[in-house]
Order: sequence, then structure tokens, then C-alpha cells
Amino acid sequence: MADEISVEGEVREPKAKKIVKNKPEGVSKGKKPRAKRKATPKTTSRQTTKVQYPKHSVESALRIPRAILEQNAGKECSEAEAAGFLGVRLSGSIGVEISSARKYGFLERPSPGRVSITELSKKVLRPQRPNEKLEALRQAVLNAPVISDVYRHYRGENLPDQQFFDNALVDNFKIPVTSLSEFKEIFSASLKSAELLEEHGGKFRVIDVAQQGLAADPRDTLRKLGKAVSIGDNDACFVVMPFALPLGDHYHLIYEPAIKKAGLKAIRADDDIFATGKIIDQVWSGINGAKVLVAELTSRNPNVFYELGLAHALHKPVVLVSANEEDVPFDVRHIRVIYYDIHDPFWGEKLINKVAENILSALRNPEEAIFEGIRSRT
Repeated sequence: MADEISVEGEVREPKAKKIVKNKPEGVSKGKKPRAKRKATPKTTSRQTTKVQYPKHSVESALRIPRAILEQNAGKECSEAEAAGFLGVRLSGSIGVEISSARKYGFLERPSPGRVSITELSKKVLRPQRPNEKLEALRQAVLNAPVISDVYRHYRGENLPDQQFFDNALVDNFKIPVTSLSEFKEIFSASLKSAELLEEHGGKFRVIDVAQQGLAADPRDTLRKLGKAVSIGDNDACFVVMPFALPLGDHYHLIYEPAIKKAGLKAIRADDDIFATGKIIDQVWSGINGAKVLVAELTSRNPNVFYELGLAHALHKPVVLVSANEEDVPFDVRHIRVIYYDIHDPFWGEKLINKVAENILSALRNPEEAIFEGIRSRT
């Protein structure tokens, strides 16, 4: 019988099974019930999506468009044919190169498996007027995911020292640590090709082309930054600057409009809090009560430096601005500094937008605008 168990030739009736009442399923006798395991959340595609920046510099990404233009008269072709124009077979590496060209706007895909060059490619490879190639290269940089974001973030500024730049790329732009070297090489090479990076005293400054019809609408950047910070109706931005002309005029022409764009109230000692009391007491009160500050460092005004020291002692985020790099104290050059050129016909509008953006960025990422030396000792 199937229900019988044979032991040494004997046939025994199977023992009756004991019924355990109210026993949790899967729990053995004498053992405590196992705690239910928490379901591990499934990894979403958004969590695993890699940062999609081009894996080639802007010049390297022109290799396939150039081959199509020179060997196929610029006509649409298959990806395999495009690879053939380079003397190679279609492979994964060619696919990545095609992807990079598309991210810069040099190639488009009219249908699956086929590519065609764009007008932007033709402007770079076959320019028809002076500066057309340069303008097209700059537009390509501004088209590129992540590269354009980093460019806009630092335009008009020196790139930070390596440690701070790496931290910003990882924390703010989500570049994987393992990809830092690759990204920085591509970013630097692309900006140099587009003449958007120039050397100043051993540092590299990002050129601002915001008002030349190439950059995105600054209002879009402000809206994006504004969503990431919380600003109250009474939140103020205290402006630290010389009162004497011509710099004194910058308060009403530049800083008030910029601060208003950022959604805060602008305050300057002589205009808003000067009264019969001691001016330094009111300066202290204004700095202490401000959510963020703007400091105009041009001319190395001693009162400005004194007030800047108070702001840093209070751990307040400060947006630094200067027309001359020599006017920025060495001790604070690792903090982001906006540089402007009054000989640039667009300098005023550029500075208004950039100051507004940096105010919001300082509120979102205070570590970029707080003096590291003091903050690290607290």
C-alpha cells in the first residue's frame, strides 16, 4: 500500500497526522513564527537610468556626419552604410557614436535604422558666412544633455577647483563617480572647440553667450530652480556693495531687478535700514535677517569686505560678483564668483539673469556659497 511504510520487512500502519490548530502556515513545532520579510521594492527604470550625456566631444561627434556629407553627398542612409563610409562595420561603438551625434543635433533618425545629417552639421562642416561654424558649434554644446546644464550653471564664472567641481558634478548633475574623468574630458574639449572656455590666471572661465540668441530662455532656468527652493513673502536678500558711483548705481539697475526675479525682497543698508541708530548695528541686523546675500567685490571696498566677513561668520550663503578677478580675495576664490564685463553690450541683462539664478542656486545648494573654512570648523 502506498500509505504503508516498510521497516525491516514489517508493515506498519502510518501514524495519524497531528492537526495543529491556529498555527501559522510554514511554522515548525517549537519554533517561533518567522517575521514577514518586507517586500523589496522593485528598481524602477528611472532609478537605473544613466545620465545621458554624449560620450564623444563635439568635434569627435562630427566624424560620421562628415563621412555622410563627403561620401554620400549628405543624403539619408542606413546606419550600416554610415559605418561603411568610415571603413568599418556597424557595431556597438558606432551606435554610441551615432547617439552622441544625435545628442549634439548633428544627426537625426528619419526612420528606424537610418540616419541623416542636419542643417546644424552643414553649418559646421560647410559654413557659408563668417562665424557660422563657431555659432553652430556653440549651439551643439547647448543642445547636448548634461553638458549644456553644466555650461549654463557656470557660465560667466571660473570653473571650481577639482574637488569642488567633482562634488558638484556628482551631487548636482548626478554624474557617476566612475564617469567623472570621462565627462570632464568631453565637457572641456567641447567647450574649447566652441570657444566657450578661456584661461584666466591659471583658471578656466566659462564664456556667457546667453544674450546672443544661443542659450535657452533664462526664465526656464529660473522656473526650474525656483521649484527646488522655498521662499517666503518676507524673505530678503541683503546687498553688500559700495555706495559711491558708478558701482552704487548697480543696486537699482542690476541687483534689485535680479533679486526681484528670484522672488526675494532686496535690501541695502543706505536705502532700506539706515536710520538714527548705529549703521553697523543695522548692517548686522540686515545680514543676520537675510536669507541670502549678494556681494559686489569690484574695487576692493573695505566696508564690503568687513560685511562679507560678518556674513560668512553667520554662515550665510553669499553670491559673489566682480568685474575684476584681482578684486576677489584669494581666500574666497574657491566659492562661486560671477564675473562680468561692462564692455559687453549685453552685460547688464546677462548679470541680472545670472545673479537671479545664483541666488536660487545658493539657496538650493548652500555649500556652493558658504565659506568652507568657517563652515568646516563649526
